[in-house]
Amino acid sequence: AIVLGGLPLKSSELPPPERLTPPAQWRELRESPSSEPLRKLLSDVTRWRYGQKAHLESSLEALKLWDEQEPPSLLSVEELSLPEGYGLRLCFVLGAVPLPRWEACQERLGRFFGPGLRAELVPLPDNRLALTLSPRPVAPDAPSSASSSPLSST
Repeated sequence: AIVLGGLPLKSSELPPPERLTPPAQWRELRESPSSEPLRKLLSDVTRWRYGQKAHLESSLEALKLWDEQEPPSLLSVEELSLPEGYGLRLCFVLGAVPLPRWEACQERLGRFFGPGLRAELVPLPDNRLALTLSPRPVAPDAPSSASSSPLSST
């Protein structure tokens, strides 16, 4: 009975996607406070899942990027050190969710996974997509005080 009881669970196991970056590589950058949303996402997608069809299933459903018969499948995750800070690149097989639907959600994708994040989508061969999540760049030469405002020189 124990063996039979474990069979349904075993058939619904979902292994983690391939992690392309060694865990120690960007540890300091990953551990910085500003990296928290992406750190949580990395932790979430690199675990075994049970009873789910795909990683990020509930997130993709909420974003309307889900197909019950042929959902997107997360193949790999890569940590990035970018000029703006810590980033993640998630590589998906699109399944039955067409690329234009992803592109229509691009702006929302960044905000969905954390405040101050932006999403970049790069179509890949074989019905695949790279989703890069990174901090939004800070505008250069932004006025820092009222004294630098053109209105204060009158």
